[in-house]
Amino acid sequence: MSIAVFSTCPAYTGTDPGAYKDSVRQISRWSEDAGCRGILIYTDNSTLDPWLVAQIVIESTGALSPLVAVQPVYMHPYSVAKMVATLSCVYGRRICLNMVAGGFRNDLLSLADSTPHDRRYDRLVEYSSVILKLLSGAGPVTFSGEFYRLENCALKPPLSAALFPLITISGSSAAGREAARALRAVAVEYPEPPENCGMREPGGAWGIRIGIIAREEENEAWRVAYQRFPPDKAGQITHKLAMKTSDSAWHGKLSALGQSPGNKTYWLTPFENYKTFCPYLVGDYAQVARELSSYISAGCETFILDVPASPIDLVHTGRVFAQAQNEALGAAAAWTGAAIVRA
Repeated sequence: MSIAVFSTCPAYTGTDPGAYKDSVRQISRWSEDAGCRGILIYTDNSTLDPWLVAQIVIESTGALSPLVAVQPVYMHPYSVAKMVATLSCVYGRRICLNMVAGGFRNDLLSLADSTPHDRRYDRLVEYSSVILKLLSGAGPVTFSGEFYRLENCALKPPLSAALFPLITISGSSAAGREAARALRAVAVEYPEPPENCGMREPGGAWGIRIGIIAREEENEAWRVAYQRFPPDKAGQITHKLAMKTSDSAWHGKLSALGQSPGNKTYWLTPFENYKTFCPYLVGDYAQVARELSSYISAGCETFILDVPASPIDLVHTGRVFAQAQNEALGAAAAWTGAAIVRA
């Protein structure tokens, strides 16, 4: 059972650039020390360039892989392949790609992109296919599609096969899941509670974006949770406004879900107060591990955590992942044994 855990890089808030750079370095080191495979770096019209932030991550760590969010509106696919090959060549580091189809409509419209939601995924499949063909090292690429064309285009320097990137893509909508299958990418969701998540179809890699606040005692976990994410009226108003400017399937699904009761470990208050974009699991080790085990048993192999608040958060998270994997393995063994008996 192979589980890949990524953390998330903080987004620049427009305050002190030096302090932001120090924060990126610090959180990257925390993540690597905790055993994370990589770190997600956001992109949208309000953030710093993710490729330049990725370079800070690389220079601050020994092996952590940047998971760089890539939006087709911002950059030609050849430029993406060139960035991956160059950074991997110079630093000997795997650069992973989080392919982004959409975002806030106003961001896209400001760049004169009015492409409908599902058509953006059609474009993203072509865009990603071009990048992967260039990175494959099979020689000059000729490609003729609906959105992109290349004629005998060679990528130099070529990418080492050992550093070929992991590809993730939003899998919350039907169009996103179909795009993930076409690209053999990891379909990443902002998940519903695990009891709502059935077993995924074989052959499709599945991941989730989740926050975790776990402690030995449940009361302490909730104390930390409410201290970090207190109710915020202004944030609630911003959340409602964001709902009106986003056509992302996950945004609407989670917002609707928050209006109905769920299990006590699955927590949407940070999302509803516009403090983060993912649900949280909050509780003692056993409670959080049980929820994670359910996701793992349903086929989830990639977890992208929210921005860590401290290194101790990642220590507690590591403990619940270890417990969750053991529980999922035990459940799989029990199921296999029962199946043999029935046979």
